[in-house]
Amino acid sequence: MSFQIALDGPSGAGKSTVAKALAAKMNLIYVDTGALYRAIGLYTQRKGVDPRNAVGVENLLPEISLELRYDADGTQQVYLNGEATGNQIRTPEISMYASAVSAIPAVRAFLLDTQRRIAEKNDVVMDGRDIGTVILPNANVKIFLTANDECRAKRRWLELKEKGMEPSYESVLEDMRRRDHNDSTRTIAPAVAAPDAVLLDSSDLTIDECVAKIETIALSKRKK
Repeated sequence: MSFQIALDGPSGAGKSTVAKALAAKMNLIYVDTGALYRAIGLYTQRKGVDPRNAVGVENLLPEISLELRYDADGTQQVYLNGEATGNQIRTPEISMYASAVSAIPAVRAFLLDTQRRIAEKNDVVMDGRDIGTVILPNANVKIFLTANDECRAKRRWLELKEKGMEPSYESVLEDMRRRDHNDSTRTIAPAVAAPDAVLLDSSDLTIDECVAKIETIALSKRKK
């Protein structure tokens, strides 16, 4: 039986960075579920479809093929219809597209089986918005990682700058707050903590400190 760690939380809390480091430290498979939604958002944008148009987006799904592959250095890469998406799915615009399409039931159903199938076959750490509540409700460990708005916006702003983008800090903060509202209030699978999740505020913690805290929790569960 596989060992599953569900890591949820809002954008900028450090989920992906922490999950990747945790997976490497504990020899787990890292699954970046947000990248899958971003890939669908990218395809929607390319097709000129409003991401809030549920029927329009649903009609695109039969045209979409997604695959997770791992580079030689272990970096996860999402392939959209055979094309490596790279940083194309990491722009602020595609973040908003991903948030919008993730509220569409057909999109969530489209990705649900893929995510669960990976987790059933491997020991995983999976990060996203509804992993502990919907995707892996029986995960061995559930963590809800958060941080204050300003801290999350600064992290996201620096991340975008490192990728050669030049958004203003204010615009990143505004986009983040808008996405937080959309994700937490949507009808289908809202981005909220599972009742049995451990809440972890990363505002004043380093990545290594976050990883160490989650690893301690995970190891205690693994011994049972």
